[in-house]
Formats: sequence, C-alpha cells, structure tokens
Amino acid sequence: MGRSANLPRGLRDRFRARDGVWPDDTGCRMLHVDMDAFYASVEIRERPELASVPVVVGGVGGRGVVCSANYLAREYGVRSAMPTAHARRLAPHAVYLSPQFDLYQEVSRGVMAIFRDITPLVEPLSLDEAFLDVGGALRRLGLTPGGVGELIRSRVFADHGVTCSVGVASTKFLAKLASGMCKPDGMMVVPSSSALEFLHPLPVSALWGVGAKTAARLEELGLETVADVAATPLPRLRRMIGVALAEHLHALAAGVDERAVVPVTREKSIGAEETFEVDHYDRALLRRELLRLSERSAGSLRAKGLHGRTVSIKVRFSDFTTITRSRTLPVATDVTQEIYRTAADLLDTQVPPGAVRLIGVRIEGLDNADSAQQLIFDAPERGWREAEQAADQARSRFGSLAVRPASLLGDSPERTAEFDPKPE
Repeated sequence: MGRSANLPRGLRDRFRARDGVWPDDTGCRMLHVDMDAFYASVEIRERPELASVPVVVGGVGGRGVVCSANYLAREYGVRSAMPTAHARRLAPHAVYLSPQFDLYQEVSRGVMAIFRDITPLVEPLSLDEAFLDVGGALRRLGLTPGGVGELIRSRVFADHGVTCSVGVASTKFLAKLASGMCKPDGMMVVPSSSALEFLHPLPVSALWGVGAKTAARLEELGLETVADVAATPLPRLRRMIGVALAEHLHALAAGVDERAVVPVTREKSIGAEETFEVDHYDRALLRRELLRLSERSAGSLRAKGLHGRTVSIKVRFSDFTTITRSRTLPVATDVTQEIYRTAADLLDTQVPPGAVRLIGVRIEGLDNADSAQQLIFDAPERGWREAEQAADQARSRFGSLAVRPASLLGDSPERTAEFDPKPE
C-alpha cells in the first residue's frame, strides 16, 4: 500500500500519537522504525539551506534513478526508483544531488546503535529501517511501548539531526503499516484490541505481498478491502488465487502474524550493477565492467568474512529485456579473479549479442569464510586471495583507487551511478 493511498477518513487521526498522547499500547511490543526520506534528510542536515526546497538524491546522469526525495519533492510526484530524467521533468527546480553512501552508512550505524542501546532484539531491514521487540526492555526503561517509540524519535533527532517515524503494534505487519501511515516524523499506535478495526478498512494493497497486479486481480474478484479478504471463506479464496497466497493473505487479514524479531539475519547475496549512459555492444568493454563489478563484490565479501558458491550476471538490453545467467562453483570463493572468470564466461557463452544498457554481477550461496573452506582435487591455486587481501589493506589506508587491476586503469564508460537504488 502506498503511503499516499486513499485511506478511510479519520483512520490516521484515531491511531496517531499527538502531543504525547497515544492509544492504549498494552501488549504492543513490536516497533517498526523508518527514517524519513533518509538520504535526502542527511543531505539537508549537511546543508540546512536546502530545508525549504525540493531535494532529490540519486544518479544525476541521463539514466540515473532516484534514491531518495524529500517530501517537498514528493509533492511534485517524484518517487524513489523513478528515472532521474522523469523527476527533472516533474520538478525541474529541485536540487539534484549524487549520493554519499559512506555518510549515510555512518548515520545508519549511529541510529542502529541507539536501537541496540534500548533492546538487543533489533532486526535491521536496510540502512534506514528496523524492527524492534521492546517487550523485555519496558521494565528497565520504566516506559510503555509508546514511550519507547517517543524516546527513539527524540534520541535519533538529537544525536543525528534527522527524523524517523515509528509504528507500535502487537505484530510486525501492523507495526510496519503504522509507521508508513504516520510519515513524516510521527508515531502511530495500534492497540491489540483494535487491530481489526485498524486493518479491515484498508485497501487490499495494504496486505504484505500484494503488489499492483495482485491487487488488481483481487479487486476484479470483488475483494477491495482487507475486510473483504477476511470475510471470504478460506476454501473459496484458495480456489480464487491459489493455496499459498490465499492462506498467507487470509491470516494477515485476520491480524495473524507470528513472525518474531530476528536480530541477526544472514545475507543471501552480494553484488553490484551499473547502468551505462549510452548503450554498448563492445564485449571487451563489457568484460572490463564485469571485472570492475567483480572487484567491488569480492571486496564486499572479504570485508564481511563471507564466501559465495554461485556467480550470476544480469544483463539489460536497450529494449529493457533483462536476463540473468548463473553458475555454481565447486568451491566457495571471495576472490575477484575467480568471480570475474566465471562472470566473463557466462557473458561470452550464454548472453546473445545486442546493445547493453545495464550489467551486473552477484554472488549467492553465501557462508562464513571459515566454514566455507574445504579441500578438493583441482582446487584453484593459492595466491590471488592473498594478493587481494593486501590490496584491500592498501585501499583502506590510501583510498579506493590505490590498487587496481591494470586493465581498469584506462578510460571507462560513463555510468549513471554506483549503487542499486533502494526505494523508500
């Protein structure tokens, strides 16, 4: 459900905290904290003169995408993951900034430290949002869940100069809905006893897992609100949309969500991708980009103490047709050259010719480096990994360009931005 979705009149006012007063929060141990237009807010913190103008953060080239937009920019229709060129047409007077990910990560670490100072049960979802289970911290803090939410909001602003919105509820699903509905800079509490009163008037798009296509399908079947889904007998719903989806949505529509906060989640994949300013046919150039992306991805693996078994590449052609190709290695690796050789071979043997606008590398099947080590016949020779570890140390001291593969020292194609946009 988009935050601008049409909601029943008065629903926000009924559950939103105002002037230090909020609904009964007994039993509402789940909090979802979501930073408000995080990247844009951090940029405005650094440049306060931008507070009164639309600000857009993202790729500033012709094929860049929006990473974040402050709420003044959103009034003109600018949204995350939108092409920057489209955003410029909607808001030509906005200030457009390239992202500073090191700065955002620094602020994120500080914000997450505040969360963990309150409770060890913190489940980060990204740099700018997390679930918290505060049930065990209430007595120590002498606060109710709503009080904890207000404490978090005040500490985040005092320590880091940015705002966040907090949803307080008895389940993760309801808490996340609530935080989205009280943006920006708000708190919403959904009492356990009023969960269905809060949930049932919402459109079906509010249900976790319902995208635009599923919402349209449900509406075609006469199911426009969450209450409609809840009132539909489960056997009939199974026949309408399939067993797995029916059971999932029927449970959520009844307010059932038994997921716990998981403090440590293992990463499933690490990778990087680039969108070119102009389309490229040259396979030699594409292989150099694969080397660059393999180097970045392998560096991330080593920094996090991970190895990966499966290497995949992603290729998007000029007509936006997108394909992925993958191969599983006999031994898990974090070595740039091994990842690159596999990626380049996938490009050469499994990708048809054509003009390429985006290319990416991703490593999956991750495991801790220690547990990933094993001896097999014909294992790759040692040497590359030690050299790359030494290069990592040099780059950490002297900058990211201190040591590079020789083939990357020449001219490189113009790219829009070095990130995968995360829609806010």
